[in-house]
Amino acid sequence: KADRSLKASRQRQAKVMTAAAAAGSAGRVAVPLLLCALLAPGGAYVLDDSDGLGREFDGIGAVSGGGATSRLLVNYPEPFRSEILDYLFKPNFGASLHSLKVEIGGDGQTTDGTEPSHMHYELDENYFRGYEWWLMKEAKKRNPNIILMGLPWSFPGWLGKGFSWPYVNLQLTAYYIVRWILGAKRYHDLDIDYIGIWNERPFDASYIKELRKMLDYQGLQQVKIIASDNLWEPISSSMLLDHDLWKAVDVIGAHYPGTHTVWNAKMTGKKLWSSEDFSTVNDDDGAGCWGRILNQNYVNGNMTSTIAWNLVASYYQELPYGRSGLMTAQEPWSGHYVVDSPIWISAHTTQFTQPGWYYLKTVGHLEKGGSYVALTDGLGNLTIIVETMSHKHSMCIRPYLPYYNVSHQVATFTLKGSLREIQELQVWYTKLGGPSDRIHFKQLDSLWLLDSSGSFAMDLQENELITLTTLTTGRKGGYPPPPKSQPFPRSYKDDFNVDYPFFSEAPNFADQTGVFEYYTNLEDPGPHRHTLRQVLNQRPITWAADASSTISIIGDYHWSNMTVQCDVYIETPERGGVFIAGRVTKGGILIRTATGIFFWVFANGSYRVTADLGGWITYASGDADITAKKWYTLTLTIKDYFASGMLNGKVLWENVPVKYSRNGWAAIGTHTFEFAQFDNFHVEAAR
Repeated sequence: KADRSLKASRQRQAKVMTAAAAAGSAGRVAVPLLLCALLAPGGAYVLDDSDGLGREFDGIGAVSGGGATSRLLVNYPEPFRSEILDYLFKPNFGASLHSLKVEIGGDGQTTDGTEPSHMHYELDENYFRGYEWWLMKEAKKRNPNIILMGLPWSFPGWLGKGFSWPYVNLQLTAYYIVRWILGAKRYHDLDIDYIGIWNERPFDASYIKELRKMLDYQGLQQVKIIASDNLWEPISSSMLLDHDLWKAVDVIGAHYPGTHTVWNAKMTGKKLWSSEDFSTVNDDDGAGCWGRILNQNYVNGNMTSTIAWNLVASYYQELPYGRSGLMTAQEPWSGHYVVDSPIWISAHTTQFTQPGWYYLKTVGHLEKGGSYVALTDGLGNLTIIVETMSHKHSMCIRPYLPYYNVSHQVATFTLKGSLREIQELQVWYTKLGGPSDRIHFKQLDSLWLLDSSGSFAMDLQENELITLTTLTTGRKGGYPPPPKSQPFPRSYKDDFNVDYPFFSEAPNFADQTGVFEYYTNLEDPGPHRHTLRQVLNQRPITWAADASSTISIIGDYHWSNMTVQCDVYIETPERGGVFIAGRVTKGGILIRTATGIFFWVFANGSYRVTADLGGWITYASGDADITAKKWYTLTLTIKDYFASGMLNGKVLWENVPVKYSRNGWAAIGTHTFEFAQFDNFHVEAAR
């Protein structure tokens, strides 16, 4: 009998190796899955549920926001916009995300731009601003079970009562957040599952308790609180010392934990999440980072959910952390997008698990580098995920990754307990690396476990990711290639004449300080009935270093010679001012240091030309026939080392030498946080 079973085993082994060889034509791509460990094993690993299960799995997700990371997605033409959303959210298609976390817009700069608040002012409420509502609905449409979370980065200034601090009036801030949750339900039929405190900033224990109390009072007992979206401490020890705080917090969420947690966090007995992670350029090395932490956040740190910043890189690439999304969609003008490898890395876990599954207790590291996890639904299904990401090709942007080695190994796995009954496992395979041997999420031949040992062996090389699962629903979704990449159009106009805008912001404008929204002038029946208006009248409670002047950028960072023209309307008498600009060099969290050529006009009858947004370096200045509450046309022409400016078609200043920034975006903005309007924006850029 032993002879017969060995012979059968060898036949099966040969069959699997042949199938694997057929599956991979380029070099040794195949994963020869050896059913018997006839080669010297690199390590033996038992997968067993007979001693109970590990922690409950809470899903893999991504963040939209923090900030304005989905800005360019909304004005993609169809069908490309829907295709991108399918790659992100559609079950058994692409990344198939289990959760979506969005920024609760607070009007402040939060990394790559500002996102508008639902309450710009104390008596103002509007649940149709920005694009996060739309995005959550699109995600829900594709996956009705997707988990939704909200987290504030900045807050509107009025909440601070004169201080840049959201905890001045705890009830007021809690009310503001609860209104957002109620608005999501009332206006969009969206149920928010988790709510955060203040992204990567101090928490206030009294505020967390107040928020819990107000949620309960409003009938939102099912909304769970996650804290503190920063480090493991001091939230963990604070919870151990304060029972009311412990009761109020459902999940401890840490950012960029480097796959490790701390003793106090484990001692709380609460769920532990990596509530923001990744943040790495989405090439194959970024994919390696994502593949490694999806396994090792649990293996090393007991974290049952990992959330990537960010969902989709839909912001100008030269802003901070360009292309740090699971995929890239930064060209709505062309329709071009890229399904980057982190999408398929996600699929290895997301398509074969669901929140509510449980990790096995038997998870761990491979002897020669890499890790493995296994999850079950408790109903007979099993998913095993094995990764062998090398140190060099899996470094995340943060934190520092201590050196380790990964080498070729044969790993033998044995199924025990109820898992012994499993006879067949589907196999999905990814190999990261050079273009010649790169494979993303390819289904290989099934693995049959027909002998009584419940064992199988895997020949593992470095930078591989393999999922073995009883689920047969996995699928590598796809669409025809999108249009080719094109630069931003060199000739671009927007008259903002939209009667009923679906989104509150004009396409392609990326607000970097302040908020610019479509506006209807009911008292102006003339040519400026529909405009773009800067709507903040006070500085927000900032998360980053917002500029002192508001600014919205647009165009191609590589533009050098250009003419920017725009009609402007200052609303604030005497002190008001507006600008148009070209060759703007910085945005996002660096917006205060932006240089360029800025053409300012002021309601007091003066103009200035500066080399920076802060106005520290003046190229030219003088008098201009300008007053508030009147429309003017500004024109800025930049050619090589000289610039000129016109007011209402007449030269105001010309051939001023400009020696700083050689290229950058076009922009519009206001002198301070003040109301002002813009119309008939037009830019012509030379090659």
